[in-house]
Amino acid sequence: MIDKRVGKRFKQARENLGLTQEELAEKTGFTTNYISRIERSASFPRYDKLIILLNALEISADAIFCDVVLYANGYKASILSNKLSTLEPEAQQRILQMVELMIQQELDNKSSKPQC
Repeated sequence: MIDKRVGKRFKQARENLGLTQEELAEKTGFTTNYISRIERSASFPRYDKLIILLNALEISADAIFCDVVLYANGYKASILSNKLSTLEPEAQQRILQMVELMIQQELDNKSSKPQC
């Protein structure tokens, strides 16, 4: 079973470029039916087709797999940083203070746990 989030990410990336399934199919050399199957998570592209699709969508694999790969935190942090930069400086400051507080709490919790 293919994770539904992956198909949704492919669709979202296509829509972000303003492409129809037909246009993406033409750009990649795939059929419209194949693009549809990927976006509905009914199929997943083999490695060679995945590379063609990622390049046509102008995205990295991280953009597709960030919801399902457990170690994609760097990518998620980058996205959040970009979103943060669009906010007013005061809002940025408030959010950064909250994040710093949460990090400190995690560090405090970690140091209070018994070591093996």
